[in-house]
Amino acid sequence: MGNAGRGLTLAALLTGLMTGCAAEEAEPDGASGASGETTAKVAQRGGSIGASGSACELPVTFDIAEFWKAKAVDAEEATGATGDLADLADAFLRQGPVTMACEVDAKPAGKIGFLRVWTGEPGDTDARAVLEDFVAAEQGASGARYSTVKAGDITGTEVEYVTTSELLEETKKEHALAVTTSEGPVVLHLGGMDTSEHEAMLPAYELAKSTLHTSAG
Repeated sequence: MGNAGRGLTLAALLTGLMTGCAAEEAEPDGASGASGETTAKVAQRGGSIGASGSACELPVTFDIAEFWKAKAVDAEEATGATGDLADLADAFLRQGPVTMACEVDAKPAGKIGFLRVWTGEPGDTDARAVLEDFVAAEQGASGARYSTVKAGDITGTEVEYVTTSELLEETKKEHALAVTTSEGPVVLHLGGMDTSEHEAMLPAYELAKSTLHTSAG
């Protein structure tokens, strides 16, 4: 693909990411709100990602909820960008020590938000430190509560925190989970348009967490 083609592809990618982020921050007219009821239920399985040949090839595999749609994010393409495009790519595709590799869209299931997967380079940093750096890099993050969690065949670190939007003057919940693999750290992050939507999507997050395995496993 020529430089012009790569530029168009990158621009389209960033436009999609920006649109997705905007959808998480502002409810469209006529959208129905979620119940807001926190649940520990596990969503019904709709498929699996992470393995070779799946929608997103990752250092881990896990199940995604029914109707949710996974899409790989090619951050390598952004490394060749320059100027404003490079700044946009860096802002949307990188957070702390990890880079976005996949996003699983809840929209086909009638919800507004994403389960995003971020990956990093191999090293000696443990899951807790990776997650702390990830949260620290998120604008408006506060109130982080960390815990050790057994995720599938992996022991990792989980965090629940809130983010505050100065523009919307609203605070919403977030969840993230970090594990380390031989290929580097992996962070699963669940956002959402607001706290009600986030809590409605928690069963999908719980499904991913409960089925998480290393790709080699």
